[in-house]
Amino acid sequence: MAKQAAKTPDGAGSVADDELVRSGRDSDITRRALVRAARRRFATEGYRATTVRHIAADAGVNVALINRYFGSKEGLFEACMSRTVDELDPQTRQSAASVDEVIARLLAHVVQAPNADDPLQLLLLLRSSGDENADAIRRRTLEHFTEQLAAAAGWTPGDPDSQPLLLRAQMAIALMLGLVMLRTATEVQPLASSSAQQLTEPLEQVLRILLDTRIHPTY
Repeated sequence: MAKQAAKTPDGAGSVADDELVRSGRDSDITRRALVRAARRRFATEGYRATTVRHIAADAGVNVALINRYFGSKEGLFEACMSRTVDELDPQTRQSAASVDEVIARLLAHVVQAPNADDPLQLLLLLRSSGDENADAIRRRTLEHFTEQLAAAAGWTPGDPDSQPLLLRAQMAIALMLGLVMLRTATEVQPLASSSAQQLTEPLEQVLRILLDTRIHPTY
């Protein structure tokens, strides 16, 4: 019999998949449920305030499985960061990814409703944890994500001529994170209630100015 779904902090229901059952759980499904539950907790409540018991309850699994699959709360946090980058923009890992694909992918995540999973993933990248090790993980993840974005725009490590693209990529990420923060944490109007259609065009224009070398061929 399937286990009764646990409630998430926002009352939206369990983040565990329906196929999770009390016995014979699939380890991949359990890992995904834990990462999804942890990301929402870390993004909304912060690293220090989040407990492994909260995460396990949200995912509908035994708390011991966190240590089994991730080693510790810190290990789970690092897995959340890694999964966030992979899901936000997997195309940046492909050398053939165009700047158009990268911009479209970023926009698809950022313009969603503030309480959706994707904007919360970006908030996870921004929110300070108050824990030195967790903040180091967050900083490394941000640097890695920014370098992936810059590479898609034409940046090459060690090439001084392309270094401005790394700065531009950092500015683009700062814009995305700032927008998500204002929409989710402060509910500034009219930004917080703006539709995806209202946000997409102006954001795309700004991202193209920052990242598209066809617009600024000399950086």
